[in-house]
Amino acid sequence: MAEQQNEYQGKATMEKITSLAKRRGFVFQSSEIYGGQAGAWDYGPLGIELKNRIAQTWWKEMTQLHDDIVGLDAAILMHPRVWEASGHVENFTDPLVDCKKCKARFRADQIDPEKLAKKECPECGGELTDTRKFNLMFKTNIGAVEDSSSVIYLRPETAQGIYVNYKNIIQSNRMKIPFGIAQIGKAFRNEIVTKNFIFRTCEFEQMEMQFFVKPGTDEEWFNTWRDRRWKYYEKLGVKMDHLRWHRHGPDELAHYAKDAYDIEYLFPMGWKELEGVHNRSNYDLSRHMQFSGKDLQYIDQDNGNERYIPFIIETSAGLTRSLLMLLCDAYDEEYVGTGDPATSDKNSDDWRTVLRFHPNLAPITVAVLPLMKKDGLAELAQDIRAELKEDFATDYDQSGAIGRRYRRQDEAGTPFCVTIDYQSKEDNTVTLRFRDSMEQVRVHRAELVQRIRAEIKNYKRTK
Repeated sequence: MAEQQNEYQGKATMEKITSLAKRRGFVFQSSEIYGGQAGAWDYGPLGIELKNRIAQTWWKEMTQLHDDIVGLDAAILMHPRVWEASGHVENFTDPLVDCKKCKARFRADQIDPEKLAKKECPECGGELTDTRKFNLMFKTNIGAVEDSSSVIYLRPETAQGIYVNYKNIIQSNRMKIPFGIAQIGKAFRNEIVTKNFIFRTCEFEQMEMQFFVKPGTDEEWFNTWRDRRWKYYEKLGVKMDHLRWHRHGPDELAHYAKDAYDIEYLFPMGWKELEGVHNRSNYDLSRHMQFSGKDLQYIDQDNGNERYIPFIIETSAGLTRSLLMLLCDAYDEEYVGTGDPATSDKNSDDWRTVLRFHPNLAPITVAVLPLMKKDGLAELAQDIRAELKEDFATDYDQSGAIGRRYRRQDEAGTPFCVTIDYQSKEDNTVTLRFRDSMEQVRVHRAELVQRIRAEIKNYKRTK
């Protein structure tokens, strides 16, 4: 395990990340032309590509590389009894206080205990209300009549859709314990406070895998999945000294959990949860058995038809939070001039902003750039781009000086640029530029796809 930093020492700030995200088309404020909608964000052309790459990489890791894990896409709208059984209707709450003077609203557990005890507003010093429980569930109605019989909820997590389909998947896919079910999908929480850009929002996406095991083997599997999830981030090329484990103490442990660890990432605003690995015991299936009246016991036909309620090992990561993590992790400002960087203007061409995404995650893999628009170079560049499209996500840019175009691609996180010049017309070679090192090499057109594939396979982050 890499030695961890205690304080953030990177070059990213939330202001820089937010600005870059909008400027380059990663993330926009929802309903911006109407003043914006708090807690909701829109993912632009680069943002949706990055989000899809993260999802695809996670899905491959869980389902393609594991023979004992299958996928699911459960409905967002579920029977309201699901949420009674899960405990969300009763227990999914945050402590809420309001300031009587400035009308600001706070989570009580995020206020300094001394100020909370004095009922003193942390913003204006006014008097706070008594603490009350605030349920985070989004409640709505289904059907033509709006009464208590039509109440339904937007799901606050994706896991329950897995639990209620557990028996269906055993029967339809002949699954035997131990096995897992993976799902990526949207969830909704009526957060009291949304902050830190897309870190905490009311609408978000989760990547969850529930692994069903025999009681008594749960601790071994819990440790196995902790190890696997840590190694996953190594594969992504994340700065491992920006990751750490946090074990839930008695006061943090959820009512259903036997044990729980969070993988925390060192964001610009400090250490925050990135992913949770939980031993959920057999609480969930037991509750659904009780509330539904259906037998959810597993029948072990290989062991004398032994019957038991499986324990569940959960890995739960936020897709949108992972996107923010990767933006922060990849962000770099690099001096590329020849003088003293200490006296150089940060807004000059002597500096570049670069996103050092792993090539498998980058929204654009290859940018194709004709040196000039004339003399057939643009047409040749378009032909080469058409060849690359079958294998890679591509971009085409012929506007401005070539150096400025390189900078734009660096800021978008594009790992490879292909430049077509006059020599390309003579000998069918192109210039292949590498984002991280800015090194340039000549490559024959016929060998270009193979060369890029090899570079991706052998990629190692160095900065």
